[in-house]
Amino acid sequence: MKPWYQMTEGELYKELKTDRNGLSAGEAQKRITQYGYNRLEEKPGKSPFLIFFEQFTNLLILILIIAAVISAFIGDLIDTIVILAIVLLNAVIGFFQEYRAERALSALKKLEIPTATIIRDGKHHQIPSTDIVSGDIAVLTAGEIVPADIRLIESPNLMIDESPLTGESTPVEKSTNIINEETSLADRRNMTFKGTVITYGRGVGVVVTTGMSTELGRIANLLQETEKIKTPLQIKLDAMGKRIAAAALLICLIIFIAGIWRGESLQLMSLTSISLAVAAIPESLPAVITIVLALGAYRMSKVNALIRKLPAVETLGCVTAICSDKTGTLTQNKMKVEFIYDGRELKKEWSLDTSNMNLIFKAITLCNDASIDNDRGIGDPTEIALLKAASEIGIHKHELEKSYPRINEIPFDSFKKRMTTIHSSPDNPKIYLMFMKGSVDSVIEICSIDSNMKGQILKENEKMAADGIRVLAVAYKEIEKGLSMSDVEKDFIFLGLVGMIDPPREEAYEAVKICMKAGIVPVMITGDHPITAQAIAKRLGITNENGQIITGRDMEILETAHFNNLLPTVRVFARVSPEDKIHIVSALKERGHIVAMTGDGVNDAPALKKADIGIAMGITGTDVSKDASDMILRDDNFATIVKAVHEGRVIYDNIRKFIRYMLSTNSGEILTMFFALMIGMPLPVLPIQILWINLVTDSFPALALGVEPAEKDVMNRPPRDPKESIFARGLWQHIIWVGLLMSFGTLGVMEWGLKHDDLEHARSMVFFTLAGFQMFHVMAIRSERESIFTLGLLSNKALLSAEVLTFSLQLMITYIPILQRIFKTAPLSAIELFICITVSFSVFIAVEIEKAYFRRKSSL
Repeated sequence: MKPWYQMTEGELYKELKTDRNGLSAGEAQKRITQYGYNRLEEKPGKSPFLIFFEQFTNLLILILIIAAVISAFIGDLIDTIVILAIVLLNAVIGFFQEYRAERALSALKKLEIPTATIIRDGKHHQIPSTDIVSGDIAVLTAGEIVPADIRLIESPNLMIDESPLTGESTPVEKSTNIINEETSLADRRNMTFKGTVITYGRGVGVVVTTGMSTELGRIANLLQETEKIKTPLQIKLDAMGKRIAAAALLICLIIFIAGIWRGESLQLMSLTSISLAVAAIPESLPAVITIVLALGAYRMSKVNALIRKLPAVETLGCVTAICSDKTGTLTQNKMKVEFIYDGRELKKEWSLDTSNMNLIFKAITLCNDASIDNDRGIGDPTEIALLKAASEIGIHKHELEKSYPRINEIPFDSFKKRMTTIHSSPDNPKIYLMFMKGSVDSVIEICSIDSNMKGQILKENEKMAADGIRVLAVAYKEIEKGLSMSDVEKDFIFLGLVGMIDPPREEAYEAVKICMKAGIVPVMITGDHPITAQAIAKRLGITNENGQIITGRDMEILETAHFNNLLPTVRVFARVSPEDKIHIVSALKERGHIVAMTGDGVNDAPALKKADIGIAMGITGTDVSKDASDMILRDDNFATIVKAVHEGRVIYDNIRKFIRYMLSTNSGEILTMFFALMIGMPLPVLPIQILWINLVTDSFPALALGVEPAEKDVMNRPPRDPKESIFARGLWQHIIWVGLLMSFGTLGVMEWGLKHDDLEHARSMVFFTLAGFQMFHVMAIRSERESIFTLGLLSNKALLSAEVLTFSLQLMITYIPILQRIFKTAPLSAIELFICITVSFSVFIAVEIEKAYFRRKSSL
């Protein structure tokens, strides 16, 4: 069967078994029964209970639940409550984010309308839009939403805003002409689509598809079929959870067996093993990560990036490709006059230095239905651009119309592609002035010009059009009053050409450069015309003169293998469909990219959901695109994405820092207890003291690391490999050697304490030393390579405050009697306190030596 847009009116009637008078009521009812109602069907989604339950299936969360059970088993009810509170907080945040994402189709349904006008049995009827069937004759009126996919049979001056569906930035002029070749959705000028808006004129057409068979229905289907995958951070945390669980179980088992083999009591070894299990688990890690991501989201909101799903904050940091729409994101989303050809030369700057330029600006101002009120344009974007160009050199429409009032007009129509206005002349009351603007071919055909002049005009037009410039021709004529208006559109005097474009945002130039420097590939994906897309991409440096462009039509023809081979070199995709966008995102992901995708239309929603980071536009974005996204740009600006990527990289660096910090502490605790048992020493720290270290003295400095300023090379390095382990680049080695250093230092302190005092004092010294190790370690690891003295002690005041708070709390539980009883501590003497601080300071010196070694190694 031919596509609908290639059929004649007769072929349409034959295929759909209908005619100009529409269906009968009985036939319409029969088709509803056979094909269903004209509405978007929603597949059964997850229940709220299931979404909430799934928040507890993450391995790290399961480990925390086990830790809570262990804490309850050994009688530490307070710790059990704290751990369960952390688990519940994570579950509630995760639930609301996922539940909100499930509502994307609800926003899509808002594009459906309650009633529509159709012709049945030769009469007009207003019926519920859900009752429309294929074969109905629909009547379209300005201001309405199109109720189904319709092939037009009448379209006088019909203009439709298809931007949510195709990405076209301006309303599309419709016609009834048959389109013989295969064409993309945006070029099907004889079709209207469900959910688009009629901005001007009227139309009549045959309903060809309804409900889920419409273009909007296809998007709804794609939206429901596209599953959101886990972010790189979620994958890494799952892997880390497995490793921690395996290591904890193995160490506990080894120690339990070794202790029993040595003849220790079953009760003591059970307590020791449980204490080790508690020591191995970083109880506060999920809460700290959630809070740090939330702080990152807050900072991003300050630069107009609104985060809807917290894991997206970190995922931005490993983005390797940004697929961006053109209109409004890379460009200003407003037309601007860039060139004027006055019949002699092409000008980029102009003034009213000649009578011809004076007439050009009078023409574009008076032959214009738009207006500017308080610097806000009202009307067609092209006409607003013309008025703004005139106002910049002192010509204002409201003032000019006082001298040249409009007497009559010949309105624009889609056949002639021009409009003419007729004005009184202040200089000669016996004549009227006629000003005309329109397509170049349409205007010059009624101008009195010779063939050489015509050739020059067409040459300048082609030159501008090749650069994606939209070109209008302007002309004028004087006529005597009383002359009939029936035959005045001839013998005009050609004035010039006006070239307009939606120019790139100023900040987009620098943003694209930063992307390139940071190893991120910018890709333009647009529904706009290929020539316009290529022109903007070249201006911004996304592509060059030899850069290839692929259209949606090309993608249909290309074999998958050929397309995949071309993908690494293609930076511009134009005239693409929703399926094409998903195809591009999927292909990039298959090549190992972490993809951020921007979009504002309904047609973008499936690809936004498919991408690792879906970014919706806050100003021009539809509710559908926003609900499918992970992040919303409040200023619709590409440069804001780059700022968000910068913030994401900083946050990932900081997450690595506090994982380095927390797990080094945990390895120090485990190794301390392991070696103590192996050499026959008493239990160095008690379970409640371990939980204090893991939940309190760990947490405040870790949170402060989350606001650590950016490393100086954060956007001068390529994106990290998404497959890279969170323990890569020396992290696991650091955790082990720092853990060994902590354990040896702590056991040395314990040995001294046992020689000079009782077990309670020795344990208190161990407890304080471990806390001290944490405080000095966190200061040293603020940067993976730079010295603390280069960074400056005051460059992270939050961390300094956390250190003071942590040290104060540690002193309180050491010296306040009521807290001594809870945490099983004893007051330390001045010499004991000095020993604890001196030994724990050794980690600061050791880490600074490690960083100096790596700095020297990288400079060789």
